[in-house]
Amino acid sequence: MYGAKIIKDLAIEGDWQLWLTGTVLEEDCDGLCWQYLINEKVLRPDVVVITEPTNLGVYRGQRGRMEIEVRAPGRSAHGAHPELGENAVYRMAPVIAAIERLNQDLAAGADPFLGKGSVTISHVRSTSPSLCAVADSCTIHVDRRLTRGETEESAVLQVEALESVARAGARVTVLDYARPSFTGLVYPTRKYYPAWVMEESHPAVRAAARAAAQALDAPPRLGKWGFSTNGVATCGMFGIPTVGFGPGDEVHAHTPDDQCPVAHLTRAARFYAAFPGLFLAEARP
Repeated sequence: MYGAKIIKDLAIEGDWQLWLTGTVLEEDCDGLCWQYLINEKVLRPDVVVITEPTNLGVYRGQRGRMEIEVRAPGRSAHGAHPELGENAVYRMAPVIAAIERLNQDLAAGADPFLGKGSVTISHVRSTSPSLCAVADSCTIHVDRRLTRGETEESAVLQVEALESVARAGARVTVLDYARPSFTGLVYPTRKYYPAWVMEESHPAVRAAARAAAQALDAPPRLGKWGFSTNGVATCGMFGIPTVGFGPGDEVHAHTPDDQCPVAHLTRAARFYAAFPGLFLAEARP
């Protein structure tokens, strides 16, 4: 907003419009807000600037992510006679170990810019008729980070191909998101958020580098996010040129030490005021 105010105060005019979006649900479902804006024809910008923390660097990409559920069935029996049942937790144990190994194997597909994909188990749960009975199901929640070239289909096939998954008779499912926003609106989507990368030669990246150089009085650092942003929708799903520039460092995000230097705020405002005109200059033939 202060970047926009600078534009107003200095009467920086041009053949462009600047829209500011205060979007919701990003923490819960990356990019869902932008799916709504674009699918419902609210807004279709020529370029998007994500203002998540970049430590005042120009960011041009991020890994994608997806959420996978693996469920192994079992057969309940009284806890006094476990041999009469089939414990789903024991069936799942080799699957858990195999997914840990899979994370190491993903290093072979590392992208020069985004790095390797990754996979980890974030939640384990089981069911049984009671706490003195053999578990009749076990489910794990898998957080899969996707590097360039990896897709929803390839990631699911990797898990389904694990020998331990077949032995456990487990089912692999990509999860869906369908929870209400603060307005009560439910806008369902699949929990698959693709990776995206902007090349350094793209006009959006060149304009961002020029704007950052002006704001910092020094050549900017080009990089990428380690976490996920709404860019998974704007660029990953819809192909809209997207760059990032924001105050603060992502290493502090969601920690008790979350912080943002005041000097970052003033330099970021300078960047946002300069970017529209510079992008127009870079994008025109």
